[in-house]
Amino acid sequence: MAATRTPARRRARRGSLERPVNGRLYRGAFFVLSLPLLILAFSVIRPTVLTAPQLPPSFDGEATKALAVDLTKLPNRAPGSSQSALAAQWFKEQIAPYGLPVTKDVWREDVSGLGPVTLRNLWAVAAGQSNDAIVVLAHRDDTGTGPGANDNASGTAALVELARAYAQTSPGEPVRSSHTIVFLSTDGGSFGGLGAVRFVEHSPFHIVSLIDLDAIATAGPARVVITGDRPRSPAPALVQTAARRILEQTSAGPEHAGILEQLIDLAFPFTLYEQGPFIARGIPAITVTTAAERPPPPFLDRPELLDGAKLGAIGRSVQQLIGSLDQSPDPAQGSTSYVWLGGRIIRGWAIELTLFGLLIPFFVGVVDLYAHCRRRRIALTPAARSLRSRLSFWLFAGLAFYAFRLFGAWPSGAARPPNPAVVDSGNWPMLALLALAVVLLVGWLVARQRLVPRRPIGNDERLAGDTVGLLGLAVVSLLVLATNPYALIFFLPALHAWLWLPQVRNGRPAARALVLAVGLMGPALLFWSLGSRYGLGFDTPWYLLELAAVGYIQVPAVAISLGATACTAQLVAVAAGRYAPYPERDERPARGPLRELVRTVVLTLRARRRVTEERRRAFGG
Repeated sequence: MAATRTPARRRARRGSLERPVNGRLYRGAFFVLSLPLLILAFSVIRPTVLTAPQLPPSFDGEATKALAVDLTKLPNRAPGSSQSALAAQWFKEQIAPYGLPVTKDVWREDVSGLGPVTLRNLWAVAAGQSNDAIVVLAHRDDTGTGPGANDNASGTAALVELARAYAQTSPGEPVRSSHTIVFLSTDGGSFGGLGAVRFVEHSPFHIVSLIDLDAIATAGPARVVITGDRPRSPAPALVQTAARRILEQTSAGPEHAGILEQLIDLAFPFTLYEQGPFIARGIPAITVTTAAERPPPPFLDRPELLDGAKLGAIGRSVQQLIGSLDQSPDPAQGSTSYVWLGGRIIRGWAIELTLFGLLIPFFVGVVDLYAHCRRRRIALTPAARSLRSRLSFWLFAGLAFYAFRLFGAWPSGAARPPNPAVVDSGNWPMLALLALAVVLLVGWLVARQRLVPRRPIGNDERLAGDTVGLLGLAVVSLLVLATNPYALIFFLPALHAWLWLPQVRNGRPAARALVLAVGLMGPALLFWSLGSRYGLGFDTPWYLLELAAVGYIQVPAVAISLGATACTAQLVAVAAGRYAPYPERDERPARGPLRELVRTVVLTLRARRRVTEERRRAFGG
């Protein structure tokens, strides 16, 4: 007897409720990308390198190392400590023999992890023929948990040694540089670059370029950091000249963040170094260091580990860089955005154009999906109201978070990145977190009354839920495009993957889970970058919350993220079979969600009280 064959499952017809996405139209829209990619290819340029100065460098590495070791005799230079004021006096005494006038700026600041403390900036000025200033910066404070030898006694000592070349102790008219050279010693550098922010906001100089020296005495390779607090990059001439001067003095070009890491830094501007506030305000600025993205931990930051040879090589590189900038009439004006490939750069506007081009296929697909629903007369209003309920809950969650912040429940401080080595990002007040959880639970129970399925949901209603969720993501992507186009790299995987959720809705659960997971690659990219590059690990979510609590992540970015979360929740609900359109009037209970919640709580308490009384009577009897 012949075995019976199971009939093959027929593929759904194109354009049906099971295959509503027009794949041909979606794929054809990628043709639009050919122009942005062509422009991107032709936007790659090789920046100019400023001419090297004629005089050889005179930077003394061993003498600088001795200065750094001397500063480590004040191991606790954290802002507000007694040795912080002594460190400021030490810097002033070291500069005094060179005849350079020193100015002090003292102010109070709320420092994350320390509270309100007094901070001090000091700067020595070598007056030049022009009022345009080239600033060399190094923070002299440390975390207070170690001697701070490399971070940042090395940079402070190099600052003093660089100032020696501009000493004005000889009789007669001294030789003046073309530009004014400012040697800036900041406070609060280990706590978010507070001194740098203070100086850039109250600077008496017209700054044309800035060089930050931070942790420059380890045996590791030199690095150049170009990340800003905004999606900007320093002038290419400054970066390329710094790389050439380092190559000449160390026989190796400096390391820098890779292409993907630079894109992430533009999409989510974040840095622990002090060039960030200057770049954000359009001032060309870089940090020269031999450390990683995160400064060295205290147990590796001891005086005996300082590398005098590397310190000397970096110091000579910076001295030559200052000379190159000084002899140029227009050293490095302005800031732009780009991705640095070593000898070349890719223009930022070309990258933005390409990211916008990647949106077009998604927009074509989702608009066609909307038209498909209109042709089939599928009502989208209930799905839109369902998304509105989800959006209301997530915005309520954001408002609750900021309300708790207003009452001082969360870690506070200036709107700067807290130092991960000082602040325990996972150690939030448990009582306040429990209170927030209760508030959010109440809000969710109220919103849930309109979101739970009350009847079987048809394929047309599920398609409406997907379509509205994708339209919501389209609106979110436009908001991202208007605020920071580079941040689209966190959203593009979700846009292109989740467009196909209606297509796999009736397929295997593993296929839906895979599509959802691919869409989450964008946020995962941000978590991976912060967790690995800055050593945050599993504390990354807490650290992001802390950045929002202190105001470094601004409210518009938080609101856009919450909107994206609401759209994601709707798409996940449809994929998981838990979606329900907003109920019609005859489907709603007699009482609204808040009254129903109060009634449920009251009835539950009465039932518990009745059970307690019955047990008491039974025990007494």
